[in-house]
Amino acid sequence: MIVRDYRDVEAKPAGEAEGVTVRWVLAKQDGTPRFAMRVFEVEPGKATPHHQHWWEHEVLVLAGEGVVKSEDGDRPLREGTVVFVPGNEMHQFRNTGSGVLRFICVVPHTD
Repeated sequence: MIVRDYRDVEAKPAGEAEGVTVRWVLAKQDGTPRFAMRVFEVEPGKATPHHQHWWEHEVLVLAGEGVVKSEDGDRPLREGTVVFVPGNEMHQFRNTGSGVLRFICVVPHTD
């Protein structure tokens, strides 16, 4: 069993997205056999890339306000919102609030 504070895991830039960090709080190197859990933080006015991939994600918003851009348009996000993004759907998470948008994102291992 692993028990830790997510803030003890180093926040790293999330790829090329300016103002977006990710903490891989539970990952393959921790012995998780199927899924990884990540905590993203998006600064006000910033966004993750608009992208798609074959795997799904499950998301839980912990703090802040924003929108998730989907094939059906922008959908509002706030603390407590959950999102299921099916595989191969274009998506983007954008902070529209004045504070940090923080969310948990669970994805399957892709290798």
